[in-house]
Amino acid sequence: MVIYILVSVIAYFIGSVSFAVIFSRKFAGFDVRDKGSKGAGATNVLRTAGAKAAIVTLICDILKGIVAILVAILASKIWKDVNVETLKYLAGFFAIVGHTFPIFFEFRGGKGVATAIGVLITLNPKIGLICLIFGLIVIAFTRMVSVGSILSAILYPILTIFMGNIEFGPILISILIALFVIFNHRENIKRIKNGTENKLSFKK
Repeated sequence: MVIYILVSVIAYFIGSVSFAVIFSRKFAGFDVRDKGSKGAGATNVLRTAGAKAAIVTLICDILKGIVAILVAILASKIWKDVNVETLKYLAGFFAIVGHTFPIFFEFRGGKGVATAIGVLITLNPKIGLICLIFGLIVIAFTRMVSVGSILSAILYPILTIFMGNIEFGPILISILIALFVIFNHRENIKRIKNGTENKLSFKK
């Protein structure tokens, strides 16, 4: 039980490193949470601080999810009597929680999508890539990152049930990850309903 708690805490701390805030300050001289949508994610960095800062933020946020899973794998090799899959899924979930509620940045973070991408691809590359490609297609058609993120989150536990691990623990955590990402987009959902959601411009 101790190892599950320890890995979850470490993953949360990894997720709590808010690269959106770090790089918006470095590249543009302001805290991204004070601009645009107020979110600490790559999309808001793109809109407010430019493509260079956004790309670096996106890569680093994805890496947070990957590193959290690698920590879980390393821990499972040290502590043999653990359920490796459950440990990895827990690490992924808490990395996303850390991204959303970062302890190092006043608990004001992003929506967890980029970190979730890293988590999904590392947990199951096939499922992760399907969700990523599906999300990108939706974004291309709707020009709304939020819609692609929400629909990909819904797709993830469905694919996990039918294509991934059939153990109860991983399936439950995959559902929690999806619900958490959707919950983080609650304001976007309101704007989508009102027809006021921000759209990407591919001409820029």
